[in-house]
Amino acid sequence: MSAQGEVRGPVRWRAAMEAALYGPDGFYVRPGGPGPAGHFRTSVHASPLYAGAVARLLRIVDAELGRPERLDLVDVGAGRGELLTGVLAALPPETAARVRPYAVERAARPEGLDPRIRWAAEAPEGTTGLLFANEWLDNVPLDIAEDGRYVLVAPDGTESPGGPLDAADRAWLERWWPGAAGAGEGEAGEAGAGGRAEIGRPRDAAWAAAVATLERGLAVAVDYAHTRAARPPYGTLTGFRAGRETAPVPDGGCDVTAHVALDACAGPGARLLTQREALTALGVSGGRPPLALASTDPAGYVRALSAAGEAAELTARGGLGDFGWLVQPVGGAAPWPPAPTAP
Repeated sequence: MSAQGEVRGPVRWRAAMEAALYGPDGFYVRPGGPGPAGHFRTSVHASPLYAGAVARLLRIVDAELGRPERLDLVDVGAGRGELLTGVLAALPPETAARVRPYAVERAARPEGLDPRIRWAAEAPEGTTGLLFANEWLDNVPLDIAEDGRYVLVAPDGTESPGGPLDAADRAWLERWWPGAAGAGEGEAGEAGAGGRAEIGRPRDAAWAAAVATLERGLAVAVDYAHTRAARPPYGTLTGFRAGRETAPVPDGGCDVTAHVALDACAGPGARLLTQREALTALGVSGGRPPLALASTDPAGYVRALSAAGEAAELTARGGLGDFGWLVQPVGGAAPWPPAPTAP
């Protein structure tokens, strides 16, 4: 890789992703680019109901913290600030007046953003409130392993075998992706067969560092996810461009992403939920409004029907509803959602 971050030849996937996504002309930081919304549809872009649900979660955290004078809301991987804008609009004025919103993003601050939103390259230290990371970890660069070796990639996406895995990456695979580490090197230096896998160790470290900035409150990561019991046998590395899935070519022209081993990221006291479970707990329902409303309030019925359709998309099985939510209390804050009480 050159000093400017451009990939010049076959390198490990982690270095290639870093350059393609966050280099000088990378996919996420290119000046004047459309941002994530121009290439793929997230829950934030699907419906304002999502921002409303995050606003309700922030109010739950606020109450748990005793409604402090300063309530921090940190959006990690903020895109163009769409989620923070929606949350601020959904909050009651009294709560919004106490909120300090931070957008954590490596791209430059977009023009016209609400001046209340602070723009930062890293999560601020010593916050109290809610740290929320929607589809951030899947873009934290990582290495790919195949048959006990690193996979190298050229700028055009052509792959080739690299050297054997180092001890730390092999140990991560042995713990979190059973069977993917291979059998180790033989006398001829050959790595043993182990299939293909994504080494999530950089995501674990990135999430731990983000959580460490929060003194008290709740940290939430939402993403494409899988768990140890059901790792995909060939991995999930892929690309997105202009709303379509495409080959993961690390040339800066497309998103390069891989699903997240959220269970490996989870810290003490964390809970793993599906988005369907989390949004249901926050009052997002895809149930149709009563038909009688169409007679008494036709306009209200149309609005409720539209909201029900958006809620159904956010919570759909086989779609956005299957996203993982990693919910981690910090500093003695109560877990969320609370455990059901015994009858």
